[in-house]
Amino acid sequence: MKKLLLAVALLIGVTSFAKAQTMDKAIGLRFTNGAEISFQNPLSNSTRLELDLGLYGLGDHNGFVLSGLHQWVFSLDKGLNWYVGLGGQLGSRSYEKDNVWNSGFGLALAGQIGLEYNFSIPLQVSLDYRPAWYVIPAFGGAYDTVGLGIRYRF
Repeated sequence: MKKLLLAVALLIGVTSFAKAQTMDKAIGLRFTNGAEISFQNPLSNSTRLELDLGLYGLGDHNGFVLSGLHQWVFSLDKGLNWYVGLGGQLGSRSYEKDNVWNSGFGLALAGQIGLEYNFSIPLQVSLDYRPAWYVIPAFGGAYDTVGLGIRYRF
Protein backbone atom coordinates (compact mmCIF):
# COMPACT_ATOMS: atom_id res chain seq x y z
CA MET A 1 0.00 0.00 0.00
CA LYS A 2 2.86 2.37 0.85
CA LYS A 3 4.45 1.66 -2.53
CA LEU A 4 1.18 2.44 -4.31
CA LEU A 5 0.81 5.76 -2.44
CA LEU A 6 4.41 6.65 -3.22
CA ALA A 7 3.90 5.83 -6.91
CA VAL A 8 0.72 7.96 -7.08
CA ALA A 9 2.45 10.87 -5.31
CA LEU A 10 5.39 10.60 -7.70
CA LEU A 11 3.08 10.52 -10.73
CA ILE A 12 1.18 13.61 -9.53
CA GLY A 13 4.45 15.42 -8.85
CA VAL A 14 5.92 14.63 -12.26
CA THR A 15 2.79 15.65 -14.17
CA SER A 16 2.49 18.95 -12.30
CA PHE A 17 6.22 19.59 -12.85
CA ALA A 18 5.88 18.85 -16.57
CA LYS A 19 3.54 21.76 -17.34
CA ALA A 20 5.44 24.59 -19.02
CA GLN A 21 4.48 28.08 -17.94
CA THR A 22 4.42 29.74 -21.34
CA MET A 23 3.43 28.07 -24.56
CA ASP A 24 3.37 30.92 -27.06
CA LYS A 25 4.35 30.97 -30.70
CA ALA A 26 7.87 32.24 -31.19
CA ILE A 27 10.02 33.31 -34.13
CA GLY A 28 13.68 34.24 -34.22
CA LEU A 29 17.18 32.99 -34.87
CA ARG A 30 19.21 30.01 -33.69
CA PHE A 31 22.96 30.55 -33.97
CA THR A 32 25.17 27.51 -34.47
CA ASN A 33 27.81 26.74 -37.16
CA GLY A 34 25.73 29.14 -39.23
CA ALA A 35 22.38 30.77 -38.57
CA GLU A 36 18.89 29.29 -38.60
CA ILE A 37 15.51 30.97 -38.88
CA SER A 38 13.52 29.37 -36.07
CA PHE A 39 9.74 29.07 -35.52
CA GLN A 40 7.97 27.40 -32.58
CA ASN A 41 4.26 26.53 -32.60
CA PRO A 42 2.50 25.09 -29.51
CA LEU A 43 0.68 21.79 -30.01
CA SER A 44 -0.63 21.38 -26.43
CA ASN A 45 0.08 22.73 -22.93
CA SER A 46 3.45 20.98 -22.83
CA THR A 47 4.39 20.13 -26.44
CA ARG A 48 5.32 22.16 -29.50
CA LEU A 49 6.70 21.93 -33.01
CA GLU A 50 9.96 23.69 -33.83
CA LEU A 51 10.88 24.34 -37.47
CA ASP A 52 14.34 25.68 -38.33
CA LEU A 53 15.83 26.61 -41.70
CA GLY A 54 19.60 26.82 -41.45
CA LEU A 55 21.92 28.43 -43.94
CA TYR A 56 25.58 27.58 -43.69
CA GLY A 57 28.61 29.01 -45.43
CA LEU A 58 31.71 28.39 -43.37
CA GLY A 59 34.97 27.96 -45.26
CA ASP A 60 34.94 24.60 -46.99
CA HIS A 61 31.25 23.82 -46.19
CA ASN A 62 28.06 25.55 -47.34
CA GLY A 63 24.44 24.57 -47.78
CA PHE A 64 21.08 24.46 -46.00
CA VAL A 65 19.30 22.26 -43.46
CA LEU A 66 15.57 22.16 -42.71
CA SER A 67 14.79 20.71 -39.27
CA GLY A 68 11.40 19.77 -37.80
CA LEU A 69 11.27 18.63 -34.16
CA HIS A 70 8.42 17.67 -31.85
CA GLN A 71 9.39 18.98 -28.40
CA TRP A 72 8.20 18.21 -24.88
CA VAL A 73 8.60 21.24 -22.57
CA PHE A 74 9.06 20.99 -18.78
CA SER A 75 9.01 23.87 -16.31
CA LEU A 76 11.93 24.27 -13.90
CA ASP A 77 11.13 27.67 -12.41
CA LYS A 78 9.18 30.80 -13.32
CA GLY A 79 10.15 31.46 -16.94
CA LEU A 80 12.84 28.74 -17.01
CA ASN A 81 12.07 25.55 -18.96
CA TRP A 82 13.94 22.57 -20.28
CA TYR A 83 12.87 20.65 -23.35
CA VAL A 84 13.62 17.51 -25.28
CA GLY A 85 12.65 16.79 -28.87
CA LEU A 86 12.74 14.30 -31.69
CA GLY A 87 12.30 14.81 -35.40
CA GLY A 88 14.05 14.95 -38.73
CA GLN A 89 16.33 17.01 -40.90
CA LEU A 90 16.88 17.27 -44.60
CA GLY A 91 19.41 19.32 -46.37
CA SER A 92 22.00 19.82 -49.02
CA ARG A 93 25.58 20.92 -48.79
CA SER A 94 28.70 21.44 -50.80
CA TYR A 95 32.04 20.68 -49.25
CA GLU A 96 35.69 20.52 -50.18
CA LYS A 97 37.67 17.35 -49.66
CA ASP A 98 41.15 16.81 -51.08
CA ASN A 99 40.85 20.01 -53.18
CA VAL A 100 37.69 18.68 -54.87
CA TRP A 101 34.25 20.22 -54.31
CA ASN A 102 31.50 17.66 -53.65
CA SER A 103 27.80 18.14 -53.04
CA GLY A 104 25.12 15.94 -51.58
CA PHE A 105 21.68 15.55 -50.09
CA GLY A 106 21.02 14.21 -46.62
CA LEU A 107 18.07 12.97 -44.60
CA ALA A 108 18.55 12.52 -40.86
CA LEU A 109 16.86 11.57 -37.61
CA ALA A 110 17.51 14.36 -35.09
CA GLY A 111 17.18 14.80 -31.35
CA GLN A 112 17.39 17.91 -29.20
CA ILE A 113 17.75 18.84 -25.54
CA GLY A 114 17.97 22.34 -24.16
CA LEU A 115 17.17 25.08 -21.67
CA GLU A 116 15.15 28.22 -22.37
CA TYR A 117 14.24 31.32 -20.45
CA ASN A 118 11.09 33.32 -21.21
CA PHE A 119 11.44 36.91 -20.01
CA SER A 120 8.45 38.95 -18.80
CA ILE A 121 8.74 40.84 -22.10
CA PRO A 122 8.04 38.74 -25.23
CA LEU A 123 11.64 37.51 -25.51
CA GLN A 124 12.95 33.95 -25.26
CA VAL A 125 16.60 32.87 -25.04
CA SER A 126 17.62 29.22 -25.38
CA LEU A 127 20.70 27.02 -25.41
CA ASP A 128 20.46 23.51 -26.84
CA TYR A 129 22.31 20.48 -28.14
CA ARG A 130 21.07 18.81 -31.34
CA PRO A 131 22.62 15.54 -32.61
CA ALA A 132 21.58 14.09 -35.98
CA TRP A 133 22.14 10.66 -37.51
CA TYR A 134 21.96 10.60 -41.29
CA VAL A 135 19.99 7.77 -42.88
CA ILE A 136 20.80 8.93 -46.39
CA PRO A 137 24.53 9.12 -45.92
CA ALA A 138 25.54 11.73 -48.49
CA PHE A 139 26.89 13.77 -45.55
CA GLY A 140 28.06 10.66 -43.75
CA GLY A 141 27.35 9.37 -40.26
CA ALA A 142 26.46 11.60 -37.34
CA TYR A 143 26.54 15.36 -36.91
CA ASP A 144 25.78 17.54 -33.92
CA THR A 145 25.44 21.23 -33.08
CA VAL A 146 25.12 23.46 -30.06
CA GLY A 147 22.78 26.39 -30.67
CA LEU A 148 21.96 29.70 -29.03
CA GLY A 149 18.40 30.83 -29.83
CA ILE A 150 16.85 34.28 -29.53
CA ARG A 151 13.13 34.45 -30.33
CA TYR A 152 10.23 36.89 -30.15
CA ARG A 153 7.15 35.33 -28.50
CA PHE A 154 3.68 36.23 -29.71
